[in-house]
Formats: sequence, C-alpha cells, structure tokens
Amino acid sequence: MPRIFDNIDQPLLPSLKQTLQLSSKADFCVGYFNLRGWKALDHFVESWAGGDDQQCRLLVGMQRLPQDELRQFYSMIQQGQGIDNATAVRLRRKMAEEFRDQLTLGVPTSEDEVGLRRLAVQLKAGKLAVKLFLKHPLHAKLYLCFRPDPVSPIVGYMGSSNLTLSGLSQQGELNIDILDHDATQKLARWFEDRWNDQWCLDISKDLVAVIESSWARVEPIAPYHIYLKIAYHLSQEARAGLNEFAIPKDFGNKLFDFQKAAVKIAAHHLNKRGGVLIGDVVGLGKTLMATAVARIMEDDHDLETLIICPKNIVSMWEDYRDQYRLRARILPVSVVIKELPECKRYRIVLIDESHNLRNRDGKRFLAIKEYIEKNDSKCILLSATPYNKTYLDLSNQLRLFVKEDRDLGIRPEKLIKEMGETEFMRKHQCPVRSLAAFEKSEHADDWRDLMRLYLVRRTRSFIQDNYAETDPANGRKFLRFEDGRKTYFPTRDPRTVTFTLSGGSDQYARLYSDGSVDTINNLLLPRYGMGNYIAASPHKAPTVNEANIIQNLSRAGHRLKGFCRTNLFKRLESSGHSFLLSIERHILRNYVFLHAIQNNLPLPIGTQDVGLLDSRIFDEDPDNEVDTSDLFDEGEAIQDAEVIKGALTTEEDYKRRAAEIYNDYVQKYQKRYKWLRADLFVPSLTKDLLTDARALLRLRDSAGEWRPDDDAKLARLVKLLSKDHQREKVLIFTQFADTVRYLERELRARGVAGLCGVTGGSNDPAALAWRFSPESNNKRGRIKPEDEIRVLVATDVLSEGQNLQDSAIVVNFDLPWAIIRLIQRVGRVDRIGQNSENILCYSFLPADGVERIIRLRSRIRQRLQENAEVVGTDEAFFEDDNNERAILDLYNEKAGILDGEADSDVDLASYAYQIWKNAIDKDPGLEKTIELLPMVTYATKPHTPTDKAPAGVMVYMKTPEGNDALAWMNEGGESVTESQFTILRAAECKPETPALERRGDHHDLVKKAVDLIVEEEKTTGGQLGRPSGARFRAYERLKAHAESVKGTLFESPELDRVIEDIYRYPLRQTAIDTLNRQLRSGITDHDLASLVVNLKEEGRLCLIHEDDFAKEPRIICSMGLAAEK
Repeated sequence: MPRIFDNIDQPLLPSLKQTLQLSSKADFCVGYFNLRGWKALDHFVESWAGGDDQQCRLLVGMQRLPQDELRQFYSMIQQGQGIDNATAVRLRRKMAEEFRDQLTLGVPTSEDEVGLRRLAVQLKAGKLAVKLFLKHPLHAKLYLCFRPDPVSPIVGYMGSSNLTLSGLSQQGELNIDILDHDATQKLARWFEDRWNDQWCLDISKDLVAVIESSWARVEPIAPYHIYLKIAYHLSQEARAGLNEFAIPKDFGNKLFDFQKAAVKIAAHHLNKRGGVLIGDVVGLGKTLMATAVARIMEDDHDLETLIICPKNIVSMWEDYRDQYRLRARILPVSVVIKELPECKRYRIVLIDESHNLRNRDGKRFLAIKEYIEKNDSKCILLSATPYNKTYLDLSNQLRLFVKEDRDLGIRPEKLIKEMGETEFMRKHQCPVRSLAAFEKSEHADDWRDLMRLYLVRRTRSFIQDNYAETDPANGRKFLRFEDGRKTYFPTRDPRTVTFTLSGGSDQYARLYSDGSVDTINNLLLPRYGMGNYIAASPHKAPTVNEANIIQNLSRAGHRLKGFCRTNLFKRLESSGHSFLLSIERHILRNYVFLHAIQNNLPLPIGTQDVGLLDSRIFDEDPDNEVDTSDLFDEGEAIQDAEVIKGALTTEEDYKRRAAEIYNDYVQKYQKRYKWLRADLFVPSLTKDLLTDARALLRLRDSAGEWRPDDDAKLARLVKLLSKDHQREKVLIFTQFADTVRYLERELRARGVAGLCGVTGGSNDPAALAWRFSPESNNKRGRIKPEDEIRVLVATDVLSEGQNLQDSAIVVNFDLPWAIIRLIQRVGRVDRIGQNSENILCYSFLPADGVERIIRLRSRIRQRLQENAEVVGTDEAFFEDDNNERAILDLYNEKAGILDGEADSDVDLASYAYQIWKNAIDKDPGLEKTIELLPMVTYATKPHTPTDKAPAGVMVYMKTPEGNDALAWMNEGGESVTESQFTILRAAECKPETPALERRGDHHDLVKKAVDLIVEEEKTTGGQLGRPSGARFRAYERLKAHAESVKGTLFESPELDRVIEDIYRYPLRQTAIDTLNRQLRSGITDHDLASLVVNLKEEGRLCLIHEDDFAKEPRIICSMGLAAEK
C-alpha cells in the first residue's frame, strides 16, 4: 500500500531526501519551480558527477494562474491549440522573466544566497538540467528517484506538491509514494517522452543567467551603481515630468535647460497633486517658468489662469501674459476679498510671492483658499523664500490646496521616531500621514520629505554646479542660450562702508548708546498687550461684540510687544531720522489712548496682525497716525506723507494733537477700528501709557531735532554716490519707507541726480523699476534717456519680482538681522542677463567695529526672552538668525558670505535627477546598466562611522501602497533615519569606490528595515484607512445602507459586491476625489450607492489588478556601510 504524505501528519520532504541520498539520478516534473526552494535538495545532488547518468532532470510545466485559466475557458474567441517557433521563443522569454521576478519577492537571506549560487554552479556542471515544457499546460507533480537497487530501482512520489519549500513540507498537500515496478517504469517513459518533446526547451543556461544577474550573483556590484539606482528611482517624478510635457513654442529659445526641467517637473506635480510650489532662489526666472507651466495647462487641458500677485508687479505680469499669449486674468492680492466671490471659474490659480499668505487665519488667505476649493482649481505658488524660519510658512501655503487630513502617503518619520507613534497619536490626535502631522514637526528632514511632493527648488550654486559651462579663457561660469549667447555668473563682492560715531556731540552716537537701548528695553508697551489690562470684573459687562474683541486681545498676549520692541531698534539701526519719527508717533498714539481714557471715550483698537511689524510685507511705521490697520483686509494705499503736523515739543502739544487725531478716528476712520469702552480696562493701563510716553519724550529731547547736515551715515552715502560711483546705476536698500523718503529728500538736496525713491505704497513701482532697469525689462524703447533713473532707493517690499540687473551695485543702508535678507537683496541684480563680472555689495557699519551692533542686539534679544515676548512660531517674523559670525564676515568683507543657500535647500526630485543626469551624461552606457539592475540588488561600500552616521545597511523599497520608502539601520538593527534626502546623501560615492564583501548581517538588517516599514504601513489607519477618509466613511455608510434595505425590493447583490471591493482594495484617486466632494455635499445613502456602483461599472472605483496595485512590499536595492579596517 502506498504511503500518504499530506505535510500535516506525514511531510513529504524527509522521505524524498532519504530516497535521494540513496539515488544517483532523478527526474522531477513540476508545474512551478521556486529557485530558492532548491536549497532543500541541492546537498544530495551535489555529490553526483553530472551528465546523463548522474544528474537531476527537472521538467517545468507552463502553469497558468487560476484567473488566466478562467479567462481562457470563458473566452468567446477560439484560441489556436498549436505552437510555433515564435510562440516558443516568446513563452521561453516570459518564463525567464517570471523566474527573474521570483527572485525580487520577499526578503533575501544568507541561506538563500548560498543556495542560489550553488544552484547556478550545479546547472553549469550538468548536475541539474531544467527544461520548459511548452506543448500544452502541464500541471503534473512527479518525483522519480533512480537508485542501484535490483528490487526497486525507481521510487516515485506523485501528487500535488510543487518544488517549493512550502509544497514539500509546509502547506497541506496530497502525495503518495509509488514503488510498483511496472508503474514506475511507465512513469519514467511518460517523463522521457515529454523531456524529449520538440517543444520542451532547455532553460538551464537561462536560469544561470537569471541567478548571475540577480542579487545572488557572485560578482560584486559597484556601490556607485546602487547609489545611481537610488537616485534613478527617487527622480522618477522628475523624469516622468520631463517625458510627459512639451514646452510651448511661444517660449522659443527663452528657457535654459534648468528652467525647462523645472517647468516640466512642476507641470507633473501640478497635474498629479493639484498644486506645486516653484521655489527657485532669487534671480533664476521663476516668473517665466510659471508662465510656461500655465501655458502647458492651457494647451494640454484648455485651462485658464487666474494670477494673484502684489500690486507692484501687476504691470510685469500683464507683460508676460501678453507676450506669451496666456489666457489669464491678473488680480492684485489687495482686492481678493472683494473680487474673488464674484470671480468666474479659473481652473489654474497662480499666486506670486505666496509666502505673503502665511497667515492661515488672514482674510486674504481664507478668501483665496475658499475660491480654490469652490472651483476645484489647481494651484501654482511662486516664492523665492517659501519658508522664513518656521516650516509652518510652508504648510500654510500648502493649505491653500491641500486639506490638512489628506493622506499624503508619507509621515514625519523623524518626529514619530523621536516621540513614538503611540505618544504622537495620543498628543496630537491627527492622521500620521497628513499635513497636520507634519505641522507638528520641526525636523528639516521631515519637511524635505514632504516638499519633494510639491516643491521645485534649485539654488544658484546648484545651477552653477550642474548646468553651467566654464569659459576656459577666464574661468568664469556661464549659461548658454539656444542661439549661442552666453550669460555669466558674476562674483558677489562684499564691501563695507564705515561711518564714524564721534561720541557725545553726535546725535546718532547718542541714540546708538546704551541709554537708548535701556529705554527701549524698559518700555512697557501697553498698546501692544491690551489683553493684559482687561478688568476682571468691569462695572458693566462687555457686549457680545466687545467680548469677541477682548478674546482676540487676550490671544495676542505679549507677542506684539516683542515685535514692537525689535522694530524700534531696527529703525534705530536704519537711521536716526526714522527712529525719532517712530518715537514721536509712538508718544502721540499713547496720548490718543490717554485722551480716550481720561474722557471716558471708547478706545480705538487696531489690528493684532503681526504682519504690520514685518518689514518684508509692510515698510511703513505701524504707529503712523494715518492708521493702516486695514491694509491686509481692504488693500488701500498708504498715504506717503508725514503725519505730525506742527511742532510737538511739550507734553501739552502732544495732548492737543492727540485730541484732534481722536476726532479724526471717530469721524473719518471709525470703520477701520474695533472699539472698546474705557471702563473695561484696569487703571494701570493709564499709568503704563503715561510712563512710556514720558520716557520716550526724554529720549527725544536728549537727541534733539534731527540734523541731516550732521548725519555721518548720510554723508558717507553721498560720497559713495558722487565720488566712488558717480555714473553707475546704484540700488540702495533699506527696511523702512521713512528712511527711503529721508534719503530721497536729502540726496536730492545734495545734488544727486537721476534719483527716485520707491516703497510698497508707491503708485506704480513696476514703472519705476523699468526706468531704473530698462534693458533687463525690455523697455529700452519706451524709456527716454532723461526719464531714466540712476539711483533707486527702495524698501524690501519692492524687491519682490522685479528685474533690476541693469545695475551691478547694491547698497545696504541698514543691516537686516538675517543674512538671508542681504542675499535676497543681491539677488535683485544678480539675475540671468547680468553683464557685469562683479556685483558690488556695500553694507553700512560703524567705523569703530561691529561689536557695538552685536552687543546692542544681544541686549534686545535678552529682554525679549526674559519677558517671553517671542514664543513659538512668532520667531519667524523677527528674521533674526543670531549670527554674529555673519556680521563680522561682512565687516571684514569675507568672500562668499553673500553667495547664497546650501544645496540642501534643493528639492529632492531635482537633486536626485541631477545625480542621475550628470552620471549618464558622463557615461551614457550607465543608463542601460542601471535600468537593468535587478530588484533586491545590493552592494557594500567603505564607511567611516560616526554617532549620527553609523555603520549598517540602507534599504530602498516600494511599500504595498506603491510609496517610496527608505530606511537606514545600524548594526544593532535600530533605525537611524528614514529621511530620503539624508539617505541619498549618505549613499553618495564615486565610480571608483571599491565594492567590499557583503556584511555578514546585511540581509538580516534588510529584513529589519522591511519589517519596520511594513509595520509603519499597517499602523496608518487600518484596512479602510482613517475614519475621516473617503474610503472609511463610504464603506460605513454603504454597509449600514445595505443592512437597512436587506430583504426589501431595494436589496442589491451588486452593491454587496461593491462594498466587498471597497473593503478589500484601495480606491483610485479619482474615486477618492469624487467621494470626498459628494460626501461633503450631503449625498443621500441611496445616491451614494448608485454612485459607487456606477464607478465600479466604469472601472473607476478600486485598484484591483496586479499591475494597478502592488500588494507586497518590493525591495529595490540596499547599500551596506562597512567600517574600513
């Protein structure tokens, strides 16, 4: 009686091994052959000599997958049963691919690697021969063992087990042994007939080639190839964009290669994710690139564009629109609140200088966001400074088109690793793969990983290193237009202009003294902290409206005090004139409040918007009596006039003028303010207002009326313009409009010709920019020589978006607290088309050294910290990088201090693509080599371990949901980082980097990395995703609806199948978008059921097929880091 082997009570493998041990030859026939499963039997074959008499012959049938068989059975088209040579070649190639794919599944082990290498050796030695049976599908599972036994020379096993480890020993099967002589002889002849069939092809060499080109190969792979493979896959979106879109012909030869690449990558992001942020640094042509992206969307999808920009560059955008025939409307950002509700539908919204919309609670932000959501618009954002000092600047811009709970497919890994996922979920209560989750992170690596989805950003040095040529005649780098013209990169030359502070008799020296700083530091600033003076139990309770105003005041806390204190000091650094004006205005506004309190009149409460104290956005004095509290709501122009009328010298003068101003507020500007009764505040408000006013009066009296003729800083500027650069164009920057007006007036009085001042309140800043720089703005024919401007004095508000490169001289009359601001100023003239070899960058600093500035700034910072006047993300508005070294380097005119951002600011897709492009440009053969590298492949490179960069293994894989995932594991199996940017940089190596022997723990560490990533994928929301997601909500509602109609006429088997699909398979993105819209609109359960059934019938509901959705994680490659011995 035959024995039964079911792998449960009786496993097949031990019996088969025992038989093989006594055999000298074997014939196996299986439907499926697992290459890695061969190691279970290879030991017994290894002792055979090889050849016809001592080898194992393995016959593999062309087994179809069950769904393929079903499809063929029910096919309405009759398939021919014959086979020809072409078909045989095709099937043989297909089977080779299937064996190759087989080795990409799962996680490799050292045992697998040894077994596969032995398999290749046995195939080459003839100890194992493998043939592919093609004549017809063959499902047989037969194992014949030939042994020198006269009684039972052949032992057979037949049943259901394939030649796999699970088939032979793990999963339930049904097999029997066959010892009958006649039966085994017949089976041997049956096998022989098929082995010798015309359509039975030997694939032994094919399998050797598969193994020797796989991760199990003996020959090591160059680490440089693994580095390029990582870059190749990480640059997939960039490469997709480059292949997907064409540049419109209107742009002719106007775009450089780096701009074309950015345009196509941006178009890909926009098309795939509904938004993109073009964040190239100043001077690289973002406006032209954005115009090209909008034209691509217009040409390919017939979409019109709404351009929202600062009012001072409307004229520039009108030029671009007309020149490149863009169907677009241009809207100043100042009118969006009024205009957008009635604006027609534009499917593309382009927002220039989008960083100005970083306040998500601002009325402008909300108006634009509502318009984008209502019209389902795609969004193009432009900003050279997408974030200032906080990454929330970035997320606030992304929120214009990305919902905070949208599943982004990636998580803030650095933060989650730091906190632990459980603690993160407990503390923050938001989906881990959402924008809201990233907003909790302060780690640059997390934000780089997020922004690779939306950001296109390159730096000046990145362009020079990767796109520029070098002129052998002078060593200078340049870009070449398509018509052959060259545009060179100039050298930024920092220079210091010193001015003397002569001591006690010098006005500026007195203002710049420790005493002035003490006065600023000791100010109580009650108007900037009104919430701290609210009475706990007022005689009459506040109205509902007053209560809302009080709540806003309380929310502001001390934060505005810090802004005011810092701004006063910045104005002092700018000019004594501007500082004294601020003091006088501050005193006056205090007396306006005192007038209201003393007369029991309501107090005028201005805006609590910190933007009024951000000189990048608003260059006027927030204490100017012509209040600008509605600037960010209504967009009215600033009145460019001094507001202090008549001489105000005594306290009585200020009181008299304050009463006049209060009456103006009531009669002319009442709607600009919110009003609160005086009795809602405690008496100490009066005391603190008066204390500050009198302290500032003493400071003003000690300085006296400002005397321009004694202004050493002004005199040094006059010399610079009239002696050092009396004919060249000069661009002078200052942070404040008051300083612009002061310099314009005094320079003109001292004979400086061709002069003009421009601020954010100027009527047409673009026209002034054209008069200053007609060549670079293509306006030479429209600007008369007598109208051309030689010296332009401007605030930083103007600097956005203007082409000013007819000049090569920049003067920083005052010194911003962040070095990046100086770099951005230089970028206004260091733009494409700049013809000068050097750009001179002058910075004004005291002649007695920079220690005074450093010391005084330090004292201001200390006061802010002591009073907790700067908290959390507010630090961004201060633009204070606290970089004493930078100030010293400027003073000492150190070369390179103004050269710009590090390449770590470059977006990941562009960075990875450039690695790939540079490599294949240098060696075109690498393109095919890297593309053909198999999955799971690895290399090991020399590495010098550090605490932050330990030895171990870096793994790159695709998750079950098709997302890129990288992990770096140390030797202890602990995660170092999952930052894609960090890992790509750590993997960097040269073509000549030697390939070391594989680490003994390499595959073990790879498995730990895969386990880590897969576990993270499992914990991102469960089978149906987040409870707030479209899939979860639709499933719950449909399931409840199906239950409610069960047993009625409305019961639908089709709906039941759809519900099962939604549970089992992920939704297509189009289905997610459709369901989200319908669920928001309040769709009924019945209509929802009809909708999903229709989506399924149209094939638009779920990702079901293998080629749509990878159910298993797939290892792309790995890099071992081995400490050099």
